[in-house]
Amino acid sequence: AAYATMLFCIPSKRIGHECLSHRKRTIASADAIGKARRLHTASWFECEITMTLEQLRVFVAVADALHVTRAAEQLHMTQSAASASIATLEARYETKLFHRVGRGIELTREGAEFLPEARALLQHAAAVELSLGELSGHLRGELRVAASQTVVNEWLPVRVVRFHACFPDVVIRLTSRNTEQAARAVLDGSADIAVVEGMLDPGPFVSQEVPGDRLVLVLPQAHALVGQTRVTSAMLSDAAWVMRERGSGTRRLIESALSTWGVVASELNVVLEMPSNESVLAAVEAGAGISAISELAARRSGLPMIDLDLPHRRFTVLRHGERTPNRALQALIDLLVGESNQAIAASPVGTQPAMACSIKPVSHAQ
Repeated sequence: AAYATMLFCIPSKRIGHECLSHRKRTIASADAIGKARRLHTASWFECEITMTLEQLRVFVAVADALHVTRAAEQLHMTQSAASASIATLEARYETKLFHRVGRGIELTREGAEFLPEARALLQHAAAVELSLGELSGHLRGELRVAASQTVVNEWLPVRVVRFHACFPDVVIRLTSRNTEQAARAVLDGSADIAVVEGMLDPGPFVSQEVPGDRLVLVLPQAHALVGQTRVTSAMLSDAAWVMRERGSGTRRLIESALSTWGVVASELNVVLEMPSNESVLAAVEAGAGISAISELAARRSGLPMIDLDLPHRRFTVLRHGERTPNRALQALIDLLVGESNQAIAASPVGTQPAMACSIKPVSHAQ
């Protein structure tokens, strides 16, 4: 592990490029390790101890979000701690990883060059930890799940809690993205699986559908449609709408459902596009317009609702077809798509009784 860290150091004026392997995605070969051992002792020692996996996690999260605060929230750390981690890397290796442009940030050329190396090392470290756990017959390590916001907020939590009860040494890192972003995360390897709303083009994915929820119309308290027993396509066409951003699975489903009512999505009066279910609900509550949103989220909001009798939607679990899932990942997939979901979904959130773990990890030999 020490050699792995050493051989993925950032190129710096202080140490030079001997300890960087730009094109390697796995543990260095014996020849490379031998070369590293012949480096000057002080430089070797400095390179070995001054970069941690945690610093790499922070760097990758900030590079993905291009926003320190959002990255810190995803990693469950303070903004100041994330900033300090990046500053330490930059100062130690005298290499700027990010440009500070106004109130935003962007990767420097060196940062963009280092990003795939940092991502590859984190993926390999996670795979090594899981492999060791599997060799001992005890699942441990880290699984990365990207999911659309409705899934993250309303559907996944109870299932993740149940998985943790069965496999307490497997850490699940959950990130919230829209459907297209979550699928891209599986493609580029930054997520092991994605759970998204609706279906995507098959591409390289192996996909499995699971029961989801349905959409309902939500209204401001004083809206003219409140109390209506019959809603027409003309009413929907004339209304001001608050929509999720393009690329959102919720928006795609809304537009598809409205077409069955004879409403052309491109002709809707969309007054606001918002990046999350919470912001959509807040805008509707403030009187900006109407929207269609997850029934689970709508009920929590307390806003007036109208049931448009839209079909229930299903969520989709995606993994990359060319990557064989390890036992921990397969156990998580089995839980998400298994028949036990029906029992979980039937119970109100927070009322599920403690249960014995019935999920059994399947070995690759079976």
